[in-house]
This record gives sequence, structure tokens and C-alpha cells, in this order.
Amino acid sequence: MAYTKIHAVTATVNKAVDYICNPSKTDEGILISSYGCSPETAAYDFKFALSKTRQSDPNKAYHLIQSFLPGEVSYKEAHQIGVELADKLLEGKYSYVVTTHIDKGHVHNHIIFCAADNINHAKYHDCKKSYYNIRSLSDDLCREHKLSIITPGEKRGKTYREWQAGKNGSAWKEQLKSDIDEAIKNAATYDDCIELIRAKGYEIKGADFGEKAHKFISFRPLDRERFVRGSAKSLGTEYTKERIRERIEEKALAKEKKRIPFPARKKPVVKDYSRKNLIDTTEDKFAESPGLKHWADIQNLKIAAASYSQAGSISELEKQIAAKSTLAKTARESLVETEHQLKDLGQVLKYAEQYKANRIYHIRYQKSKDKDRYLRQHETELLLHDGAKNMLKRFGINTKNLDVEKLRSDYNALYSKKQALQKTYKTAEKESADLNRKLDNLNQYLDRTPEQAAVDKKVEKNQNTL
Repeated sequence: MAYTKIHAVTATVNKAVDYICNPSKTDEGILISSYGCSPETAAYDFKFALSKTRQSDPNKAYHLIQSFLPGEVSYKEAHQIGVELADKLLEGKYSYVVTTHIDKGHVHNHIIFCAADNINHAKYHDCKKSYYNIRSLSDDLCREHKLSIITPGEKRGKTYREWQAGKNGSAWKEQLKSDIDEAIKNAATYDDCIELIRAKGYEIKGADFGEKAHKFISFRPLDRERFVRGSAKSLGTEYTKERIRERIEEKALAKEKKRIPFPARKKPVVKDYSRKNLIDTTEDKFAESPGLKHWADIQNLKIAAASYSQAGSISELEKQIAAKSTLAKTARESLVETEHQLKDLGQVLKYAEQYKANRIYHIRYQKSKDKDRYLRQHETELLLHDGAKNMLKRFGINTKNLDVEKLRSDYNALYSKKQALQKTYKTAEKESADLNRKLDNLNQYLDRTPEQAAVDKKVEKNQNTL
């Protein structure tokens, strides 16, 4: 299980990077990785990328934290997952530093990445959609590494501590909100609602309105020492005293305006039975109810017939599955290879631009009469030049024949290839899953065991040979 959260860094990138790279937290620096920069020069690398963008928001970087359930994952595997998450999320466009902290009760990753990408010089857009993408990618990686995940809807609106408390059956805030909802549903007025909540065993203060009234309403179960505020931060926007009163008023208004609409003629729903799974009629409830068993048999007949009619035959269905599986496997292998190429080329392009932009400072430094003075004035530019030159040399790039535009063109072509492979892979995977479900339905309906399926396949192969 991994829990993720993200926030923007608007001030000192170097301090944020220094914190996550603390040797005492990262096994003496062993659990540190980076891309498109080094931990020591990340602030300079980020500053160069930010200087290329025209967007004016103050965000310099983003700090993403990925936490794991205590005892579920090793330090090394957690770090590997962190790097994989950064690669999948940032697609080789953004420079990043990944560290794994081992000083707390639970292992957790810190990912700091530049707010501006190195390819198109656009800024990362942090919003609900991008956060859900992070969570989805993190969950996918947890599944690949055989780790547990937070199921959809289970985490929303809770802190990490509350989510863990919920697992232990102690999330009393959820019970409080449920009791308030029930009171609102049954109350005719705000005062009635407060009395109903008190009747459920809660002590309430600050329920009144007026100049001298408390800003927040507060609730305390009789078995707890502390009150919890009915505020947006503590319980959510739906549980402030203003909103509780509004909800009761809205309910009353809706009741007054409620009219019985003229019944519209419903369109007949055409069910695609081939998309359903066969019903397991071996359960006790089917044996106890002949009518239910009869209904299930009819449904299973429809599902099997639909699966067979769309496939043509079982052998044809198996051929289609084999073809789609091969396509999905080939597309995935090509996709992984392309992603590695993109990551490498993204670094080359980033350092090529960095080298080209700061080359003039190196030339002027060589010609300068007072090199120490020039170094003090342009230390950042000279540092970026030397770092880019060393990295390009490591990649086997000749700086004398550096063509940034060609590198950019190659990157864009490779990125288009990646998108096409992603689409092919996802489509083939989905179609393969649909075909496998149809085959499972037919095998189950015909009581066709895997051994019988293998024999049928062998017989068919011999017939085709003859």
C-alpha cells in the first residue's frame, strides 16, 4: 500500500533537496537517485530550466511523498518503486531527485522535480486530475510489486493517520458524520437536528448563531476527551453549522417544489450478454430456490450463446486470444524499450541546451584577464557548462557537432511512437481480456476442463496437418 501527497516548492529548492538527501535518513546517501541533474547541483539545473519558460507562476519545483505500509516493503524495493513512479509520471521530461527515508516507522520516498520541463519548457500543471494520475500510477506499481493498495473511494477526504485508524476500526469521525447526516435527514428544523445529534450521545457546543456565538460548532462523543470542530478542515465543508442549517432548509424547499413528472417511455435496453461473467449456480441459495436456479440457467445460456455467436467457434476464439496476447506482449516490449530511449534522449537534449546556452560564459572566462573575478560573477553559468559538457561526454556526444534542433526533432518523433505503442498495447490488453472472459464462459458452461481443451487443440492441429 502506498499513500501519496504533493505540494509546490516556491522558495528555496536547495534546502528542500538538502533535507531529502540527508545521509542519516537515506542510509548514508545510498538511497538517492537523480535524473537530468545531480543532487548537489539540482537547484542550478532547476533554475536553468525555469529560465526557459514563459509561465509566471512562482512554483520552482514539486515535492511528492510516497509512503508505504510499515513492514510491507524493503528499503531497496521502495526506492526502486520511487524511481519507477518518477519515470512514469515525468516521462523523461523533468529533472528530478528521488530519495528513500528509513528513519521513521514506515519507509517513504521523497521525489523533488523541477516545475519546468526540459523539452517543451512548459510548467507542470498540478490539479486534481494530475494528482489522481499520480495515485493511479502509484497503485499500478504497487500491484506490479505485489503490495496492497488503497481501494478507490476508501482514502478520499481522510488524512493518512485517519485512513490507518479506519483499518483498525477507530475512525470515529466517519461515525460522527454519518450521525449528522442521519439527523439532517430526519429533522424538520436546525434546532431539531441539534437535539437529534445530542440524543445520539454527543455533547455539542457553539451551535448558536449571532454576534457572540462561537465561530465553529463542536462535537464530542461521551467516550472521548476532546471536541472536534465542525469546520472544513476537520470534518469537511458539509458539516459546518452554516452548511448543516442550509442542508435542512434545502431539503424542506425541495420537498415543497417536488412534483411527480409525467412518466417517460423507457427505451428498451439491449444487453450485451457476452460482456457478463457466467453465474456460479453451485452456491446454496440456488439449491434452495428452484426459481432462482431456473433464472440463472437462462442467464447463463444467454451469456454462453452470445459469447459463442461472436466468436464463431472455440478454436477461432483461442486463435484470436493468441493473436491479441502476442500483439499486447510485442507492443509492451517495444513500449518499454521506447521509454528507455526517451529517458536517455531527454537527458541528452536537456544537457545539449544547457551546454549551448552557457558556452559563451566559458569562452569569456578563458579570455578573461581576471579569471577569479569573472568566476565569482558567473559561477552558476560556468558550473552548468562544465556539468553539461561532462554529461554529454559520458553519453558519447561530440560537442563540436551539437545540433539541438535535430535532437529535439528526434525526441518528438520518439514520443509520438511511444503514444502510438501505448494505445496499441492498451487496446490489445482490453480486447484480450474480453476474449478470455468469453472463452472462460464457454468452458465453464460446457464443463470443458483445461485437459480437454489441450486434447481438442491437439486433435485440431493433427486434422489441419492431414
